[in-house]
Amino acid sequence: MSELPAVPIEPPTENRLLDGRVILRQPSRGYRAGLDAALLAAACDAAPGARVIEAGCGAGAVLMAAAMRQADARFTGIERDAEALTLARENATLNNLADRVEAISGDINAGFAALGLPTFDAAMSNPPFFDDPTALRAPMAEKRGAWMAEGGLATWTTFLLKAVREGGSITLIHRADRLADILSGLGQSAGSFQVRPIHPFADAPAKRVIVRAIKTGKAPLRLLPALVLHPRDGASKHTVEAEAVLRGEADLPWL
Repeated sequence: MSELPAVPIEPPTENRLLDGRVILRQPSRGYRAGLDAALLAAACDAAPGARVIEAGCGAGAVLMAAAMRQADARFTGIERDAEALTLARENATLNNLADRVEAISGDINAGFAALGLPTFDAAMSNPPFFDDPTALRAPMAEKRGAWMAEGGLATWTTFLLKAVREGGSITLIHRADRLADILSGLGQSAGSFQVRPIHPFADAPAKRVIVRAIKTGKAPLRLLPALVLHPRDGASKHTVEAEAVLRGEADLPWL
């Protein structure tokens, strides 16, 4: 019986973020960081000296971009996929950020306590967008871990709540139609919510929301001005505002 041919392992690709300032090596197949990662990094407002944790850091796109934006903060990424974890560590070295950025092995489903780490000043995440495998065509195997939240969105919001100290901030980006679930999940012990809608076009419904909450915060919810990504006239790929954010010339600030 003849042996089946070995499936070649494709080398990672190398991309650039923040107008070329960040080098990102990521898998050539499977989940690849995109616009959501760039927006989350722009929404990270860590104070100087702050310790920030990212739940599910993948190859480190958000970690690298956020660390480049916030030069005086320290970042820890949690990732269970061995290939992505290796790439995140390589990316920290490639970007000369290894003194402030680390990636460690961990499973969000096991809870924050399983990591044995002290609580952080801030937490951020781009949780998997789906938790019902019957709601969409099954993603390719390489993308399943990034697309499907095995324990549901509540597992991620609980992890983020446990990961930060009282008064610490939690920032995440997710589908706009899950906003009620996000507010409910984080509302167990967080408040002072701020929500920024992300619209593909000015006349189209929001597809994403970036939500920020403060653990034990008591301020009323604030709905912030939306970010519109694309112009309808086709003159450019992104609006002036979105382009400035993607290039690292502007942040997505909080009040």
